[in-house]
Amino acid sequence: MDTLTSEQATFLLARSISNAQNEHLITKRIIEAIPLDKGDYRPAPDSMTAFALAAHIAGAENVFLNGIAAGEFDFTAKMPESIRNSADIAKWYDENFERNIGRIQALSPQQLVKVIDFRGRFQWPAIEYLPFSFSHTIHHRGQLSTYLRPMGAKVPSMYGESFDDAQARKSAQA
Repeated sequence: MDTLTSEQATFLLARSISNAQNEHLITKRIIEAIPLDKGDYRPAPDSMTAFALAAHIAGAENVFLNGIAAGEFDFTAKMPESIRNSADIAKWYDENFERNIGRIQALSPQQLVKVIDFRGRFQWPAIEYLPFSFSHTIHHRGQLSTYLRPMGAKVPSMYGESFDDAQARKSAQA
């Protein structure tokens, strides 16, 4: 892997922040769409429950963002035990995102290019984990969005109007 310069890292940060904020809002809407009484839904016996998948998305993203900001990954951090449903996950997810994205924005160019080890698999400059973390989130968010209709929920819009949001708009206009 080629080494990033401080200027490239600063540019990558500037280009990634608005995307990170947009992806965060979409993911939060998907988590919030999980009915509070349907967190135990799973499409197959070997699938994660909706609650577990939402917790994984929020928790893993927090590990990535906190690790970028701290300059090292902490895999011991856990979601608080007080989190019991999708609304709790969405709130925790939002609070941690805002805190961590602010910390990332405050990093110096030298901190952005600091190489961080990720479980021995990757050794990348800190800023390169930001787009990677959202690839991970988007992957699992897609899984979670497929749970929504079978559990009786509406699928929120992501990159364009969803069928459910279009139906709601048409009903409101009628």
